[in-house]
Amino acid sequence: MERGSAMDIDLDALTVEAVQAGFKAGTFTAEQLARACFDRIERDNGKYNAVIFLNPAAVDDARRIDERRAAGEPLGPLAGVPVVIKDPMDMVGFPTTAGWAKLYSKKGGVDLMPERDAPVVARMRRAGAILLGKTNVPILSHTGSHANDSWAGPTINVVMPDRVPGGSSAGTASAVASCMAVLGLAEETGGSIQNPASAQNLVGIKPTIGLVPNAGVVPLSGNRDVVGPIARNVRDAALCLDVLAGYSSEDPKTLASVGRQPEGGYTAALDPNALRGKRIGLYGPGWRNQPLSDEAAVLYERVKGELAGLGAILVDDPFAGSGFAELRKPTPPLAHFDARGLESIPYDLEKYLQRLGKHAPLKTFAEFAAATKDDDAFGAQGILRYLHSLADFTAAMADPSVPPEMPEFVDVKARYLRIFNAVMDAQRLDGLVFPQMRGELPALHGQDVIQETTVGEINIAGLPGIAVPAGFYASGAPFGLIFVGRQWDEGRLLGFAYAYEVGAGR
Repeated sequence: MERGSAMDIDLDALTVEAVQAGFKAGTFTAEQLARACFDRIERDNGKYNAVIFLNPAAVDDARRIDERRAAGEPLGPLAGVPVVIKDPMDMVGFPTTAGWAKLYSKKGGVDLMPERDAPVVARMRRAGAILLGKTNVPILSHTGSHANDSWAGPTINVVMPDRVPGGSSAGTASAVASCMAVLGLAEETGGSIQNPASAQNLVGIKPTIGLVPNAGVVPLSGNRDVVGPIARNVRDAALCLDVLAGYSSEDPKTLASVGRQPEGGYTAALDPNALRGKRIGLYGPGWRNQPLSDEAAVLYERVKGELAGLGAILVDDPFAGSGFAELRKPTPPLAHFDARGLESIPYDLEKYLQRLGKHAPLKTFAEFAAATKDDDAFGAQGILRYLHSLADFTAAMADPSVPPEMPEFVDVKARYLRIFNAVMDAQRLDGLVFPQMRGELPALHGQDVIQETTVGEINIAGLPGIAVPAGFYASGAPFGLIFVGRQWDEGRLLGFAYAYEVGAGR
């Protein structure tokens, strides 16, 4: 077989650094790498159902990267790197279906064809990333556990096929875990980055709200939605965040991020000694009054020893007596999910539809509701029926052109942040580290959902979290951690996650 053919490339070993080393050494080209990824998708996607739309232009895009490299043009670290995009993110040439048959013509719905990319997709293109296609999600990204109700069918967990893959960025995680792509874009409103990353033994960055623009992404909540990367290691995730982060005029809340990104980029903080002397808070009833499973507690004890060995000073249950845990309030009839902040979805969807362009078949929330009335997501039996339990949702539905005031959400967000910052100050904490889930993954088609430790708290407060692998349960289910810190502290948290990844041999 000729040197450098697509069949020769070991996709299982590829990181961004390895990709760039391969380009530099002439081991393979970007075009050959893209073709190898498409070969892998053809081989394995039938098994995992991660990718729902393929981008045939990716091979031409990769060839242009090779031409630019051959011409001596300076290129960034993501140039030529194969990436997948979560379906709710607008990508020119493809319908944005949000996993729903009602939004896909081949399943009897209407196609929402964007006239321009979402800012995050445009940024990946400008960085030279090779966009292989779009990935599977549950309907309207409504669950953090799986994609079982997608028009494309369920996505399968690559690490443990009989368990949930994590949602709603299920397809992105499975595509990265199966090495169909090196990186993937994910999005979180309530666990949808951290859950699939942890479920499939990957790294995920849930950014501070306002760090990354989320215009052009089908919303669940303009007050909580964040876009971030899923990757196979911390460095790759940091490199992707460098591309995604920063101000966009399309998303005014990103103005708050100006001056908040580290000089030299997020990889500048990746120090194997980053945990040395740092005070790190641990999970306990002061944060959330829900215990870990027995096996999760044992695995967490092992992690504590590893962190201490890396020089961290561990602080037990720093939120005890703070009132933090008492702020959590699951939204009826849900037993686990606090949906406050999602009241604005009619307004957010109207703004999303307006951005699609003048040729979009649906331009208002009223038209959206009419087109999907046979499967009303917001109705008494719909997947988002719990929204009627939120105080301002009825008013938001009555006039989607006006954003709801949401005083309860604003109040609880303020209280979360006040207590969080007060505890971090009083305990002189540099960060927190918890098991990302309280127990192991539930069955793929069962009734149980992922029992995480930070969904709601960091989504409402808008705090960042970095999910990293930390071993396995006896069953083979992945055990992961999440590092949590103050707003805009992604650089510091990435340093901690990297130090743990390297120091614990993950």
